[in-house]
Amino acid sequence: MTETMLIFDRAAKRLHRARAAHGFAAHDFLHREIAERLLDRLADIRREFPLALLQGASPDWLQPLLAGRFGIQRLVGMDMAPTGQQLVADEDLLPLAEGRFDLALCLLNLHWVNDLPGALVQLRRALKPDGLLLAALFGGDTLTELRQSWLAAESELEGGAGPHVSPMVATYDGAALLQRTGFALPVADAERITVTFRDPFALMRDLRGMGEANAVLGRRKGFTRRASLLRMAEIYAERFGLPDGRIPATFEVVMLTGWSPDASQQQPLRPGEAKLRLADALGAVEHKVGKG
Repeated sequence: MTETMLIFDRAAKRLHRARAAHGFAAHDFLHREIAERLLDRLADIRREFPLALLQGASPDWLQPLLAGRFGIQRLVGMDMAPTGQQLVADEDLLPLAEGRFDLALCLLNLHWVNDLPGALVQLRRALKPDGLLLAALFGGDTLTELRQSWLAAESELEGGAGPHVSPMVATYDGAALLQRTGFALPVADAERITVTFRDPFALMRDLRGMGEANAVLGRRKGFTRRASLLRMAEIYAERFGLPDGRIPATFEVVMLTGWSPDASQQQPLRPGEAKLRLADALGAVEHKVGKG
């Protein structure tokens, strides 16, 4: 990995996740909601997945949602920090044998990876032929209210703003990323979840509690100025405050679905192999265009 590819401070993120593990149960509402949505998608697939890899959550935490479902006989957990009874490893360099898993589930961990294409390639290699990847990661509109409020406050008081919310993948990039990294039948879509908080400080406490504190390399390393922090909270309430006095926080969740290539999968037809004309399918009249 070249230095220009480094966006996140992985050592800081490892520390964030390790610290959050002790009190995670008090802040896990978003992870649980997204896990259920991810598994709802898995329920639509009539397959069994005896050996599954789970990134971003403890197997013990997710086990009740998986009990007796999807044909999962063994669930191997992996996290970049020691957060429970699971394998500790970095997503940027997976210590996994090739072609081992039937299923890979990634729950809100890939948006902190410096080399996302590289991480996806390694996940594909770890899957058996016709193995399935299901991943949920935060997308570009996540915390847009907090991002805008920090930008306005620091621009007003300090003449410039530092990064307080990390850059994230756009939905329209998701399927292209899967295709680029060798997955078959790639699908990407997004869902929005809006959560309300008493104030921006409650939001930031929950972000720390779930291990989602800022880990952008270019972040300011010193203490945040108190005046800027208070002004950010004022702007947040002024621009986005709700009638009941609470503030909303948007979380855009990008869902990625891709399969490890296999000869048994449906293949696109080559030009000239179609048995039905597009005009017939649309009930339209075909007009040939001549030269001249």
